[in-house]
Amino acid sequence: RFPDGLTVLDALGQWRDSDANTIVREPSKDVRIIVPAGAEATPKIDAIVAAYKQRFQQQSVAVIIRPACVSF
Repeated sequence: RFPDGLTVLDALGQWRDSDANTIVREPSKDVRIIVPAGAEATPKIDAIVAAYKQRFQQQSVAVIIRPACVSF
């Protein structure tokens, strides 16, 4: 969905299981995608989130969208 590039970092995530009142730690991925201003990336990102949730049986996936100044 992003042929111009992206970065994937291995991470360790944690969340609170409110039913068991415990902290759960698990392997995670930090995916960084940079797109030009005005690019409509939301549907592509939503599709990636949905696929990740289904494949890894996740209840939620954090998504942060913010402007950035970058150069390559």
